Amino acid sequence: MIRTRRPHATIRPLLAAALTVILVACTGGAAGAPILAEPTIPGPSPALATPAPPAVADPRPIVLPRDDGPHDRLTEWWYYTGHLRAGDGARYGFEFVVFRAERGRFPTSWVSHLAITDETDQRFLYSQRLAVGAQVDRSPHGPDGRPTGFDLSLDGADPARPATLGSPAWTMSGAGGHDRLAAALAPAEAALAGAPAGLGLDLRLDTTRPAALHDRDGWIDFGPAGGSYYYSRTTMDAAGSLTVDGRAMTVEGTAWFDHQWGDFISVGGGGWDWFAVDLADGTDISLSLVRDTDGSYPLVYGTVVAPDGSVRHLERDAFSVEVTDHWQSPSTGADYPAGWTVRIPGDDLTISLRPTVANQELDTRATTGVVYWEGSQVVRATRGGVPLGGEGYVELTGYAPSVAARD
Repeated sequence: MIRTRRPHATIRPLLAAALTVILVACTGGAAGAPILAEPTIPGPSPALATPAPPAVADPRPIVLPRDDGPHDRLTEWWYYTGHLRAGDGARYGFEFVVFRAERGRFPTSWVSHLAITDETDQRFLYSQRLAVGAQVDRSPHGPDGRPTGFDLSLDGADPARPATLGSPAWTMSGAGGHDRLAAALAPAEAALAGAPAGLGLDLRLDTTRPAALHDRDGWIDFGPAGGSYYYSRTTMDAAGSLTVDGRAMTVEGTAWFDHQWGDFISVGGGGWDWFAVDLADGTDISLSLVRDTDGSYPLVYGTVVAPDGSVRHLERDAFSVEVTDHWQSPSTGADYPAGWTVRIPGDDLTISLRPTVANQELDTRATTGVVYWEGSQVVRATRGGVPLGGEGYVELTGYAPSVAARD
């Protein structure tokens, strides 16, 4: 059951799968024709056309670490969110994601977003990159030719703008729950992000829990829209360094990793709301509420990971989400939910969420054609009436215009 204390703002249809599937304008095959919402930025070397993915009978079992690596599917993403603490007690949220889009004979397209939430000083800083071609994928392969993990590198260089050449690559690699994230903004990127002295992170992530397969077997059926493989590593220990406006800090904390791929482009034309909560008792909860253009919810499901790593699927009637507050973006005018009460009656569990920083909106129309909100949360919960703390992230799509930004 999904309830709100007042009607949502009009939900604009997304042109891509739920969050930020890379928008495609298949408007012909001439050289330079755009394959994204905006004309593509040429990569540092010519990119070869990508053949259409072979037909695959779905679903098939997820096998790790093989399926940590890239797949020849239309849409894929590797998605991290997390919470970091510096030695002086300052707290930060982070998002780091790589999207992959494969569209027939067009070159494979890649987009990356990096966002840092400065919870202590109430700031939100983000940047984005786009790359085209096979050079991004450096993933290792075994003797059988199948991936044994992932290794992705986006330099975001634009030969038409010499200042972007030599920019430090954003890299993301890992296998079996042992990952490395490194991203540092070039000077021009940092200035645009509002951190002219520098912004970046370098983290090692490790987990001892098995991956959680969503909807029992890791396969989400979208019906006529296709389907998606989806697993998460809901609790990863994070350690390394974070730089915010030139201030380098040693940090530690936790991260949540989502990996999703499949032959889908358009799902939930009204967007979606996604919740990831790590409770202090070791329970991790993921909730997905996918909207249609008429405001209905054709797909609602959840996943509970117990402290021992066991996984339980939640049907839509096993939980409720009530919107308790709203926030309007001064940049886009979008009206976002900005507070929630989640109830899971079968677990005698109530969770209250509110953003640590109100404005955690990302305008990524230059790379994905999408505006979305993704942010860290203040978590307060009770189980059986006993107070329980935690950490969380919420992702909101479909509340702002999803049209390519133009000069």
